[in-house]
Amino acid sequence: MQKLTLDAHVIDVLMPDLVGHDKRPAAFVVYLFLLRHADRTRRGAVAVSLQTIATKTGLSKSSVQNALRHLKQRGLLDPTVVATVSDPLRKPLRPWVR
Repeated sequence: MQKLTLDAHVIDVLMPDLVGHDKRPAAFVVYLFLLRHADRTRRGAVAVSLQTIATKTGLSKSSVQNALRHLKQRGLLDPTVVATVSDPLRKPLRPWVR
């Protein structure tokens, strides 16, 4: 079994901010999913479709779409990486890490 190491910021700051303040728990779940899978790649990005994210997180596809939109607005997903149907690349960012 692989271990997942999270920055304390994700739990201490990001979770209450996304779940409590923004009222977007799906965005937090999607962000955790993307962090987990992006850590396994060298580019820090993951090629995963909306349907796969929905299936793996237990969320609806529309909830995933809304969550991804919110994460981009919050600066937690790289806006220069544009996911398409044929190339569903998504890159989670860690803006608190300098």
